[in-house]
Amino acid sequence: MGRRSISLFVLTMMNLAAILSLKTWPFAASFGLGSVLLILLVILGFMVPVAFISAELATAWPQTGGVYIWVKEAFGHKIGFLAIWLLWIENVVWYPTILTFIAGALGYVFGGDLSNNPWFTAITINIIYWSMTLFNLRGLKESGIFTSYSVIIGTLIPGAVIIFLGLGWYLSGNPIEIPISAKSAVPDVTTIASLAIIAGLVESYAGIEMNAVHAADVQNPQKSFPKAILITLIVLTLFSTLGTLSVAMVLPPDSISFTSGGIETVAYIFEKYKLSFLTPFVGIFIAVGALASLSTWIIGPSRGLLMAAKFGDLPPILHKTNKKGMPIGMLVLQGILVSIMSTLFIILPSVSHSFWILEAMVAQLYIIMYILMFLAAIRLRYTQPQVHRPFKVPGGNIGFWLTNIVGFLVFLFVLVIGFIPPSELGGVDLKVYEMVQVVGVLFFVVAPFIITFFKKPSWDEIS
Repeated sequence: MGRRSISLFVLTMMNLAAILSLKTWPFAASFGLGSVLLILLVILGFMVPVAFISAELATAWPQTGGVYIWVKEAFGHKIGFLAIWLLWIENVVWYPTILTFIAGALGYVFGGDLSNNPWFTAITINIIYWSMTLFNLRGLKESGIFTSYSVIIGTLIPGAVIIFLGLGWYLSGNPIEIPISAKSAVPDVTTIASLAIIAGLVESYAGIEMNAVHAADVQNPQKSFPKAILITLIVLTLFSTLGTLSVAMVLPPDSISFTSGGIETVAYIFEKYKLSFLTPFVGIFIAVGALASLSTWIIGPSRGLLMAAKFGDLPPILHKTNKKGMPIGMLVLQGILVSIMSTLFIILPSVSHSFWILEAMVAQLYIIMYILMFLAAIRLRYTQPQVHRPFKVPGGNIGFWLTNIVGFLVFLFVLVIGFIPPSELGGVDLKVYEMVQVVGVLFFVVAPFIITFFKKPSWDEIS
């Protein structure tokens, strides 16, 4: 393949690995039949605007770096560094959640109460994360191949099984867990808890722009990015709506676990069909699918931050790459941070609450990154109109501004909801929660400016 080792197929699979996950289906299923309309609205109001804007930017500036390059072109390297920093730091804190999901699925397969054992969870997190980090050092070609097959085996096939068995259960006339009526087709969004779930659903679909950091390695990026994004949107829509509906019809709402909800969904459906002996195999498949997501996110933001580092925003120790161009310094730093966070499972009794608060905080940071990305798209439309854009947001100027307005409204909604503690945190003090959120967000936003304040000319490798 030469240097451009990512084909349209691999790029599409990497997109699906980044955003399509079975673990979002159980909590979205709490809306019953209304989950279908809700998911469609989230995709239209959030994913489509993000997809359109990122496709325009990726085809106009098809260089390694993604959001860093786009925001840097619009507002200079300091704001560009802020954008990629926000993507990277959000990702670092997200790792324990996907790793806990994998550990939960494996714990369920191995039996006993391993999925709830903090030592098993912490050890599994470290083994899996460092193994995938070492694997990604082999290069993008190998990583892309692994991701492609893992998404098919671990996400698309188990997802299709859930869909067919769930719909088959309904069509066979078996009793279902939700009412089917015109009234129930409209989701109930009248409570703070329901709004928090919607905000979580929006955030779970974030990331379709992330693989643009590999633009220089994509074959024919000007055509591949729009096609990959379109295919991703179609597959995501079909699987998310039908999969969530299947779960809602078959799985009792009170039987879902936070860490192993995906595998327990499969186990319950298989038990209904007298196929329980297949559950361990599907559990392993689901873990493989989660590994594909982990692999994609391990390398993506790190390569974007590497570009910022080479422009002088981070010290030379984080510039180091191997002969395959993989950012060794960044990956090791990520691994150290993940290992530190994994120990919290052992030493803190209420770690799930701590992670939930931290995850809500970094979700706010991701939204701020999206705001910077959309503002960059607007600015570049008017400051660099001469740059050829093989893909432009459909609908001319009206379509472009409508896309931005819808996107900003969704971002504002998620930002506001993020400062309201979810019901799962119990009786947490509202003022304390909001103070932690505000201070935390401000700290992470200011952090890259503090880093660049101490930068030295010797850090700069490019300009």
